Amino acid sequence: MSDYVTYEESDHVVTLTLNAPEKRNAISTFADCDAVVEAVRRVNRDRSVRAVILTGAGTAFCAGGDLKAMRDRKGIIEGSHADLRENYRRGVQAMANALYECDAPTIAAVNGPAIGLGLDVACMCDIRIASEKARFAESFIKVGIVPGDGGAWLLPRVVGMSMACELSFTGDQIDAATAKEIRLVSRVVPPEELMPAARALAARIAANPPEMVRMTKRLLREGQHMRLSSLLEISAAYQALAHSTEDHKEAVSAMLEKREPRFTGR
Repeated sequence: MSDYVTYEESDHVVTLTLNAPEKRNAISTFADCDAVVEAVRRVNRDRSVRAVILTGAGTAFCAGGDLKAMRDRKGIIEGSHADLRENYRRGVQAMANALYECDAPTIAAVNGPAIGLGLDVACMCDIRIASEKARFAESFIKVGIVPGDGGAWLLPRVVGMSMACELSFTGDQIDAATAKEIRLVSRVVPPEELMPAARALAARIAANPPEMVRMTKRLLREGQHMRLSSLLEISAAYQALAHSTEDHKEAVSAMLEKREPRFTGR
């Protein structure tokens, strides 16, 4: 098992840290991708997890793909055209599917550069908070490749098609303030406040009924590609489930009694 991702849990919040600071947390091997996939599977198996924070060790969030591996044709980009296609599907695309589909809400705490694949990893999360030191670039074009990790699907949904095209066609790098201006991130904070801000947000999410939070996330995800009528059908089914839970009864009772609720996930 790769140690590319560290997994820490406290108060129902899991912090996942991309842990290869010597290569600026670049993703270059199947083991790197598998580590992210396994971490998300662990979250999905543990119903006590109510929120996830994703960040990077050292000074970078994720520098994207490993340029030295690209030059040497090693790791994920090794082999024939057919091999390479399958490598992407098995590697970074499996990681993209897993992270985007994580059951629990995910917060990207972008501590430094998020470049290429690194930017798209941030977009796989539900919420993005940036340090003032963060930098962003959809820079695949600068190294003569295309977004092979789903960025062409993810980025327009975050910043809109026009801005996604501008970032993708130019490969230009933007700072944290610009990222907030184009709504790539929801907040920019000083470096020392990044993790406290992410933990505080995660705690606010974790304070709510956990199963209803997970179902709400699923509705938001499905709503991006469904007709309204189809989403309403799923919403009705989820609502029927929600009304039968102990947490719903506890929420109503606590509100009427003007006290803090105690949610159990049941």
